[in-house]
Amino acid sequence: MITIVDEELVNIARDLIAARFKDGCHHIASALRTTAGEIYSGVHVEAYVGRITVCAEAIAIGAAATAGDTSIETIVAVNELGEIVSPCGMCRELISDYSPEACVIVLRSGQPVNVPVMELLPDKYSRRIVTHGNNFRPALLLSSA
Repeated sequence: MITIVDEELVNIARDLIAARFKDGCHHIASALRTTAGEIYSGVHVEAYVGRITVCAEAIAIGAAATAGDTSIETIVAVNELGEIVSPCGMCRELISDYSPEACVIVLRSGQPVNVPVMELLPDKYSRRIVTHGNNFRPALLLSSA
């Protein structure tokens, strides 16, 4: 189960998709609450070239970043029917990059639950710099955190 404030967050996302749904353009809405209690939201932006489509979670995180408030406490996404949807892999990475302690509202056995993002992303990539002589090269490594 989720708390009343989490249910309010879900309803903010539902209200947003109800207001902004546009077939072929905006099918998903996301809302997040920061540790400071601020709410940010966004809709996904569909592109003809699918690869450049931007997820609603990324738009909401961008809105928070624009305001200088990126410590995510909880985030949720809903589809055009208002149903809670799980974030895609790239969004899981993005959420955990900004707030590894964040929780994501997902459905488990048909019920909304609040799950730590790292539970949804068990072998997260981490970045480090590998030095070879005078050359620096970024390397992505799997962590077991």
